[in-house]
Amino acid sequence: MNLHNVEFVLSAARAADFRRDGLPQIVFAGKSNVGKSSVINRVLQRKNFARVGESPGKTVHINYFLLDKQAYLVDLPGYGYAKVSMAEKQRWAKLMEQYFAEDGLITLGVLIVDARHKPTDNDVTMANWFKASGCRFVVAANKLDKLKKSEIAPNMERIRQTLDLPEDVTLIPFSAEKGNGRDELVAQILSVCQS
Repeated sequence: MNLHNVEFVLSAARAADFRRDGLPQIVFAGKSNVGKSSVINRVLQRKNFARVGESPGKTVHINYFLLDKQAYLVDLPGYGYAKVSMAEKQRWAKLMEQYFAEDGLITLGVLIVDARHKPTDNDVTMANWFKASGCRFVVAANKLDKLKKSEIAPNMERIRQTLDLPEDVTLIPFSAEKGNGRDELVAQILSVCQS
């Protein structure tokens, strides 16, 4: 699969817009300021494919990108930080709940957390949504480049414990800035697209 061959397909603002054509869906989730767009750009090796916002919370719908006409990369709205109205946050939450509740949509979940900090309550909620959906998911701990070498192992352990990750969930130390973890994440994506 050629990850450079990627095109924007649509922004789903309601459940009726979700893609249900049987192609694998690789779903990226993370809080608003965790660098989700930067991680997506690193995976695709494109500079500004997913918009990197000056202010967090730019993704307000569920955005679908077609990867080499073989799978969707699905960018969920960021959570937790964005300065938006309560009504807008509730709209996002309802949209996400509908997406997660529908069987068979998610092929692989990619939860992005901050490698430097203990996962937030929202991160835990998102991990629980992935677990409840029954889909395969991985966790990418972004901003690895901001950690000292001695901090990496204890921080990864704290993330694994806080999110209560099952043994079979891969935790990838990741740096969108430097590219650490990209090959491992791409391998996970390709494995579900080719199965």
